Amino acid sequence: MAELGDHLAVWRRLQRLTVAQVAERADVSLGVVSKLEAGAGTTLESFLRVARALGVLDAVAASIDPYRTDVGRLRANEALPQRVRHRAAP
Repeated sequence: MAELGDHLAVWRRLQRLTVAQVAERADVSLGVVSKLEAGAGTTLESFLRVARALGVLDAVAASIDPYRTDVGRLRANEALPQRVRHRAAP
């Protein structure tokens, strides 16, 4: 969380934006932006709103794209199961 917060703060400063400006653009409170930058917990929705306000939401989404990984690329042609169930060990 701390590393994500640091990255958000750097993106904000690179764009010469104040916490208030980011909060307004993201439609969240100043406290939410401050908490995120400090690495404190908040909602995923708030994180995504701030990422969008900073113009990095696409990069966030791309960073968890499973098909950008070796495993994802290797299994790209396999049919994914609709559900994954684990059986209890006997």
